[in-house]
Amino acid sequence: MPALITAAGAAVWRRSSSGELEVAVVYRPGRDDWSLPKGKSQPGEALPVTAVREVTEETGYTITLGARLGSARYQVTEGPKVTHYWAARVTGGCFRPNQEVGELRWLPLPKACELLSYQRDRVLLAWLRSASAVTATVLLVRHAEAGQRETWSGDDQLRPLTAAGRAQAEALRTLLPLFGAARVYSAPPWRCRQSVEGLAADLGVPIITEPWLSETGYQANPAAGRQRLIEIAAEPGGPAVVCSQGGVIPDLVRALADSAGLTLPDVPSRKGSYWGLFFGNSSPVLPIQPVLPIQPVLLSADYYSAHYDDALLGVTSS
Repeated sequence: MPALITAAGAAVWRRSSSGELEVAVVYRPGRDDWSLPKGKSQPGEALPVTAVREVTEETGYTITLGARLGSARYQVTEGPKVTHYWAARVTGGCFRPNQEVGELRWLPLPKACELLSYQRDRVLLAWLRSASAVTATVLLVRHAEAGQRETWSGDDQLRPLTAAGRAQAEALRTLLPLFGAARVYSAPPWRCRQSVEGLAADLGVPIITEPWLSETGYQANPAAGRQRLIEIAAEPGGPAVVCSQGGVIPDLVRALADSAGLTLPDVPSRKGSYWGLFFGNSSPVLPIQPVLPIQPVLLSADYYSAHYDDALLGVTSS
């Protein structure tokens, strides 16, 4: 039986001058079809990396990944294939015809669905409108491998990453910018800061310490920890990376999901993994003044492993 072919791509979107949602649809002369940009993963390549690389190669546009839209399984000449898709906002570049793609059209969703050659692509676009409503992103990281506290004789706050943990931190350094990482926060333990210090150096930003998002702070006052994460999401400056601990993340993500009416079948939190938390603006009905500040509400949550040899597709809710 032929091996499963793995690929990744994106529904690349923008707003027109009138504010209408438009999506990029590409024409491939070699297949005589209209589809969403995508391509095969290279050996050892993480799927988000594949998605960004293939979109840029096929369209000439740079993108920032958002929420996952889903995956499509189908048969091609070489065997069975699965392609994983993200919503992705265009950030720059321009289209030029190339070896794979002869034409690109920016179309409103109804017209894009009419033009697309495959029903599987139309199904994915059904999720794009909600995915494009995201106004804030938090990438919630569990610190990388740091050995066992039972075998560490020093202050546990100072327990460092192992060699495996440093490799995980390097993977995070590559993956998190694909989602537009621009701000960096960390619980106080040294292993948390180490997990994101390379990323912060690349971005040229400080690491802001967050005691409420450590195990000690969160377990003393979970409500304060949840509120602090929402505040971070609402702050300006682009997507935020928050590095925390295993005693915080499952409860925090579950509570955010529950308050938003989302159902998560599981809330894993492996060392070196991260959650993509995508927020939109809530719309409270307030009969009297003053109007309270609108707080972000969780729209979707995607789980990823930071290991390159992992499928990178854990739990999603959209």
